[in-house]
Amino acid sequence: MKTWLKILTVALLIYTVIAGFLFNVPRLNIVNETIRSLYFHVPMWFGMVVLFLLSTIHSVRYLKNPSFERDTYAVEYANTGLILGLLGITTGMIWANYTWGSPWHGDPKQNGAAIALLVYLAYFVLRGSIENEDQRARLSAVYNIFAFAAMIPLIFVIPRMTSSMHPGSGGNPGFNMYDLDSKMRMVFYPAVVGWILLGVWIASLRIRTRLLNEKILNLENE
Repeated sequence: MKTWLKILTVALLIYTVIAGFLFNVPRLNIVNETIRSLYFHVPMWFGMVVLFLLSTIHSVRYLKNPSFERDTYAVEYANTGLILGLLGITTGMIWANYTWGSPWHGDPKQNGAAIALLVYLAYFVLRGSIENEDQRARLSAVYNIFAFAAMIPLIFVIPRMTSSMHPGSGGNPGFNMYDLDSKMRMVFYPAVVGWILLGVWIASLRIRTRLLNEKILNLENE
């Protein structure tokens, strides 16, 4: 990442934390001050989806023109996306504990998110179970495309078709109410950009590290 993007990332996230805890928020029944979780929980999911999308794009590129670099991009974007996904589901459970009365309520969106993460965990199990590097890269690239295709309906489609307590699902307009509040929008949108950039930054560091390790290994073997 460019230096200015790194500075922007840090600035956005510092602003998100400070404004997220100090700026005024709407006083809504039940939700109350827990609405501040919106600045962390939802942007993490946005970051996860973007990173999984980037991972899928590189998997498609690998299948068209196989290379170690493309496989590395695919796996490290997926790695970082999974981290943000786990953080997102954890912050969601904390939020649910104070609004629904328990961390896990069996809500369709919670269940869909958990299944989607399990699908991606299986991606790493698949990679760890195959010793041949070329075969591992090809099979995991194909599976990665399937995983992203499965994640979209699990998170964005199915929950909207069923009864749900989750804001923005099952006809519940709650998220629209929060998102359209002008005061919250000033924090929410920068938070989304900040968390996405942080995810890309982390992934880029992991990619550079892995590519450098591969170069060192090749030099040692010469």
